Amino acid sequence: MADKSGQGEPRPDAQFAKRIDPSKEELTREQLRFIQQVEMAQWKKKAGQLRGRNVATGLAIGAVVLGIYGYTFYSVSQERVMDEIDEEARAAKLQAPKTGAI
Repeated sequence: MADKSGQGEPRPDAQFAKRIDPSKEELTREQLRFIQQVEMAQWKKKAGQLRGRNVATGLAIGAVVLGIYGYTFYSVSQERVMDEIDEEARAAKLQAPKTGAI
C-alpha cells in the first residue's frame, strides 16, 4: 500500500501561520514593512476587480438615467398631442348645436 503520511492529518511538529495583531504585539520594523507590502499587494489585486465592478455599475446607472431622460422627452411630446386633441374637442363642442339644457 501507499504511504499516507503526507495526506490527511498534519504532523504535530509542522509550523502554521498564526494570526497576529500588530497593535498588541511588538514587531520589528522589518516585520511591519513586510506586513504593509503584503497588504498593498492584496489591495492592488482587489483594486482591479473593484474597478471593473465600478465601471459596470456606473454604466448601468448611466443607462437608467438616460432612459428616464429620454422617456421624459417622449412623454412631454405626447402631452402636446393630447393638448391639441383637447383643443379640437373643445372647438367641436362649441360648434355643436345647443339643445335647451344649460
